[in-house]
Amino acid sequence: MRPIAGETCSVCGERLLSVCALISEQGETRCGLCRRLEPPFAKAVAFGSYDGGLRELIHLLKYDGVRSAAGVLARMLADAIAGLDSSWTQRPALIVPVPLHARKRRQRGFNQSELICREALKVNGLTDRLELHAGVLERRKETQSQTGLTRHQRRDNIRGAFIVARPKEIVAREILLVDDVFTTGTTVSECARILRRAGASKVYVATVARTLKLEVNGVGLRHGIDEEEQTMVAAV
Repeated sequence: MRPIAGETCSVCGERLLSVCALISEQGETRCGLCRRLEPPFAKAVAFGSYDGGLRELIHLLKYDGVRSAAGVLARMLADAIAGLDSSWTQRPALIVPVPLHARKRRQRGFNQSELICREALKVNGLTDRLELHAGVLERRKETQSQTGLTRHQRRDNIRGAFIVARPKEIVAREILLVDDVFTTGTTVSECARILRRAGASKVYVATVARTLKLEVNGVGLRHGIDEEEQTMVAAV
């Protein structure tokens, strides 16, 4: 369970192939998707790749209810957050976990993203730089599983699922949105979009893990890249 190695997109955190990277006017190295479609968040970071032992640890927390795993995952999240600390112009920034639907939260007994957030705030004095606002976002629509859906299907599935329940708390504030896993970015993008629409000045994203779609060696693709992404890579 090591941190992500190699060059990554300066916006979404995707691992880059040299043929798929482009340096922007601001000196940022961006992946194909972030070059074509500006995300609603300013920057996303993750600790490690969503596979192997890290994936198993996240599953222990989410599906087996092993809450002690949250402490380990929180330290990883804190490491990822450290890479964003210099980005905030406000102190403290607001930390907002991605919410679960009420039925799923009752079934699971907790929201893993919120639990990891609360544990992470105990690490390295993060409470001086971040303020937890767990009730800002609500998940009103119970969506189907995103597993196996294309990027377009994921976006349609998640559209309208979230609302900003307490907009006055976020107006002109910088937000750190936290989730356990960044897969295609559809969920955090939808949350970031509605937070910005409600008045947040900027939204950053931090996750414990993320799915890495590009192989480091060669031009191999993995983890089910959809047709839009394959076309984008081929066109570079």
